[in-house]
Amino acid sequence: MLPSHNRFKYSAIKHRPVFSWPGNKRLAVYIAVNIEHFPYGVQCGVDLDRQTQPWSQRSWLWREYGNRIGEWRLIDLFDELKLNVGVIVNTENYGHCPELIAAHRARGDEMIGHGRSNAERQIEMSEDTERTMIDEVTALMTKEDGVRPQGWLSPYLTPSNVTSDLLAEAGYSYVLDWGICDEQPFWVDTRTRPILSVPYPIELNDQPAIAYRHNSAAEYCDMIVENFDEMLRRSADAPLVSVISLHSFIMGQPFRLARLRKALQHILSHKDQVWMTLPGQVASHYTSLPIEQQLAAK
Repeated sequence: MLPSHNRFKYSAIKHRPVFSWPGNKRLAVYIAVNIEHFPYGVQCGVDLDRQTQPWSQRSWLWREYGNRIGEWRLIDLFDELKLNVGVIVNTENYGHCPELIAAHRARGDEMIGHGRSNAERQIEMSEDTERTMIDEVTALMTKEDGVRPQGWLSPYLTPSNVTSDLLAEAGYSYVLDWGICDEQPFWVDTRTRPILSVPYPIELNDQPAIAYRHNSAAEYCDMIVENFDEMLRRSADAPLVSVISLHSFIMGQPFRLARLRKALQHILSHKDQVWMTLPGQVASHYTSLPIEQQLAAK
């Protein structure tokens, strides 16, 4: 047999317990924004639009556009549409651009752990180093935000084989790292207790779509609309979670922002049919369901 993670078993969407989201809704929708920071002058991360070795000032500055301009434009859009979002944030941003983090905090957005910097990858860390990093991130966010983070996404979606174990031991409620494979939450086994996986996209993620697959802004936003329409239709058969993942330096560009506004306006035109929410609220509601309505790890 092929090697396995042994953390959850296969589950077909057609053969699962039935439940509903709050208000008897069948489709939950949340938006995640990624705020990142990198060291200057150090070869790290991915040069997103071309190969430049061994280091690229241009690539660092492109990302910095997101912290200086792009995320502020996205905040304006979310204010205009009266939308709260999940903020997947490197803790280096708390010192680098504290005004930006404070603006999201003041809006009541959910702050989600995303390591110290996207220059670091958990898959390359020893267990002790990773544990120390998670503890540092948790302590800083708790101090600055006044509330302990409940969710985590590993930088570059590169968790180690023990990331889920360490997050469970650190008291996290949910993780986004496993969520690519499903449109519903499900429980993931760890060495101490199960931790909840909440859906997270790789297709409706602007970085792979635009930077890697070279989708245009129009194509990406058409994907958002068509994905939403199809999932709303499919949610009559099973409750689902639809997620949009944005990066401040990509969708915060003005020509893309105009298209994004239209896509989000389309979703909000159906807001009486869907639950506009946050990933932490998805996790909280799912955890509160009767155990027979939840998808167990094993």
